[in-house]
Amino acid sequence: MSDDPSRRTLLLASASPRRRELIARLGIVPDGIAAADIDETPAKAELPRVYAARMAREKALAVNGETSHVLAGDTVVALGRRILPKAEDEATARRCLELLSGRRHKVLSAIALKAPDGMLRERLSETIVRFKPLSGAEIDAYLAGGEWHGKAGGYAIQGSAEGLIAWISGSHSGVVGLPLFETRALLKAAGFALG
Repeated sequence: MSDDPSRRTLLLASASPRRRELIARLGIVPDGIAAADIDETPAKAELPRVYAARMAREKALAVNGETSHVLAGDTVVALGRRILPKAEDEATARRCLELLSGRRHKVLSAIALKAPDGMLRERLSETIVRFKPLSGAEIDAYLAGGEWHGKAGGYAIQGSAEGLIAWISGSHSGVVGLPLFETRALLKAAGFALG
């Protein structure tokens, strides 16, 4: 493979439109999208930080990049040692929001970059987020919008949930799904030409 950074290619191991939008902010358009199909079930007693890193790593390894670098990520919402699920139904999203109401939680956003030779680079972003105390009416109104579907912890910070968040400390882009500071550092370390 050439050492010319302009000839490096990148596959994004994610079907998430949010990750594509975020990586575009770094001036990168992936050469391909190849969503990884892996079992995302947490191991028994697996800690959130370990789980997030494992998911990103397994997604990167599951995609055959051949001559391309493969970038994968995973975002986990954790309340203490508890991993909150991706909300696939309204009842799950409601439970998550009730748990998060008025409390701090962590959002762990892990990324892994696999080089064509199999070398793996990894980073993890940790952000603390606190929701305001949520009334039943606020939760109902948020759920009615539907943006919670498929989101870790039952909310999307880039949507109307942002108006319910009292403060965050850390990476906003990491909460959305791809921590840009860490992603940029990984890509530069791998020889990608970034401004």
